[in-house]
Parts: sequence; C-alpha cells; structure tokens
Amino acid sequence: MTDFLLTEGDMARAIRNYDWAKTSAGPIDSWPLALRTVIQMMLHQRHAICLFWGSDLNIMYNDAYKPFLGGKEKGALGKPFSVIWSDVWDDVKCFVDEALSGKGTYIENMRLVMDRNGYEEETFWTFSYSPLYDGDGNVAGLIDIAVNTTPMVRSLRAQEVLRRELVHRVKNSMAVTTAVISATLRHAETLDQARETITHRIAALGKAQNMLNETPVDVSVADTVAESMNAHLDDPGRLKVFGPKLHVSTQQGIGLSLAVYELATNALKYGALSNETGCIKISWETSGSRGFEFVWQETGGPPVTPPKKTGFGSRLTNQIVASYFSGKGETTYCPDGVRFVLSGTYQTEADALEPTS
Repeated sequence: MTDFLLTEGDMARAIRNYDWAKTSAGPIDSWPLALRTVIQMMLHQRHAICLFWGSDLNIMYNDAYKPFLGGKEKGALGKPFSVIWSDVWDDVKCFVDEALSGKGTYIENMRLVMDRNGYEEETFWTFSYSPLYDGDGNVAGLIDIAVNTTPMVRSLRAQEVLRRELVHRVKNSMAVTTAVISATLRHAETLDQARETITHRIAALGKAQNMLNETPVDVSVADTVAESMNAHLDDPGRLKVFGPKLHVSTQQGIGLSLAVYELATNALKYGALSNETGCIKISWETSGSRGFEFVWQETGGPPVTPPKKTGFGSRLTNQIVASYFSGKGETTYCPDGVRFVLSGTYQTEADALEPTS
C-alpha cells in the first residue's frame, strides 16, 4: 500500500516511515487515492511544495521545501499547520480558511516575519493554496505551492533606493543650474560678463558633480574643499584647512563645493589670492546633534571694502548653500579679510533619502 512512496529522496523515506496513525491524517493505509496521487506528484517535483491533511492539517512536504523550514525542519513532518507555522499563522489563516472552503488562493510577495532559526527575519513569499479532496469529494486538506521571493524583493528595494538617489541628485543639480543661470543673467551688467560668469559657475558645478558621482554614498568635507580650491591656488601653502573627519550627503557636498568655489573665485579676483602674500584658512567643526559650522577666513590680502551691491554670489553662499544645511550663512567684509561663516546641521545620504510625510 506504500508503493506510491517508493521514490528516491529524503522526504519519500521520511513520509513512508512516519507513524501517521498518531495524527489526524490517519494511517497510510487509510489514505484515499486522491491524496496518494498528490503526494506522489509532490515528491517527484523539484519545485517547493507542501500539503496539509486531516482535521489538524498535518504537514507533508518534498525535498525542495525543506530549506523553507530552516531550523524548524527537524521534527517538522506531521506537525499541524498552526504549530509548525505558529509564527505566521495569524497572517495566513484567512487564506487557509478560503482554501478549506473550496476556493483556491494566490498571493504575490507577501511579507511574513518568520522565526525559523531562533530569530525573527523579514521574508517575502509568492504562494498558492488549493483545496485537497478526500474519496467522498469533501475538502480534507490543502496544497501549498510556494516561492521564496525574499532575494528578489530585497534586490528591488535596493534598486528603488538607487533610483531615488539618482532622481535626488539630478533634481538637485538641475535646480542649482537653473538658479545659477537665471540669477547670473539677472545681475550681470553685460552679456559677455554673464556668459563668462555662467561658464565658470557651471564648470564648478560640473567638477563638483564629477567628484560626487565617484562617491556613491556620502562625501568627505575635506575632499570637497580640496577639489573646489585646486584650480585657484598657485601655492598650496597659501591654504590652511582644519576640521574633523566628516562626511555629508551629496546634496550638501554640492552646495558646499559651490560656496567654496565662489569664495575662491572672489578671493582670486579681489581678495587674499589676488596678491602674493594673502592666505586662506578654511575650518569646520561639529557640535551636539549634528551641529555644523564652516568658516572661510581670508588674511594678508588687499584692504577689504564692502561691495556697493550684492549679487548672486552673495545669495548663493549666504542663502542657497545655507538652506542645504537648514541654517544660515553670513559674509563679513572685515578690513583685514573676508570672513564667511556657515552654520547649520549636517546630514548623511541616508537622511537625505528618507521619505517626507
């Protein structure tokens, strides 16, 4: 009577040797032909399949299903559904009831928090429950054909994070580029002046973006400062940089690089880098819960006089860049050198990508 179990495989032997008389499934000799046929089909399948039979819905499964049980697999055979899958019973019971009422179910990528190996883990499953009938045509159990889609869902999640990051960067770059062009045109006295200024500022943005694209997560403040200053220095000794090791989001990195490039350009034209003796000190420090202060200080340059009017450069450093840090920027035209102070809060890329409510 057990010829249908003469199949190679661990589970065929396990089912054949199990004392089913002690379960609601009853002894093998009492199993209807319909159940035997399904079990024979299941054991020959390489796809993960399990079935539940009897009033307690005692479990049987094939070799491919064993990994799904994890640490529960030892001693799982013959256990009632509600016992072996007690950790997710409340989540799937409605589908079980539907199958037992004679209706098939199909669920895609359902999230189930399982405790298969002594700890809770988030898993995702695509599965179908179908009713199984006894010799009298009554529903006496159900069959479960399942696919573990956890790796696929995790991969899609990772792609979604990457997609959001790329969209985030593109939107930010476009916004800054638009602001640079429109504000420069608005404040320029001549078309040639506007063309030259836009060219330099867009080039600065491009350099910053190239550097930041090479760093897919967070960017180093020190590296951002160095890259933004390189083109303006004839002697590296004229620049002093101080600050703790710190990484910020790419959005803040772009803003910071534009501020440094703008300040350096002005220093080269009118300030500490316009003569042979001037120097620049750049420093930053953190405090409390992500507090951030960035200081640009020029010394040794020509005497400083405040500009008669402020243009986009001042708006860029004092307002636009400051907004990236949810703070404020202030430029002081001291006689001995321009001083710019940016204070606010820093964030990482993970913070920047959090969805807002």
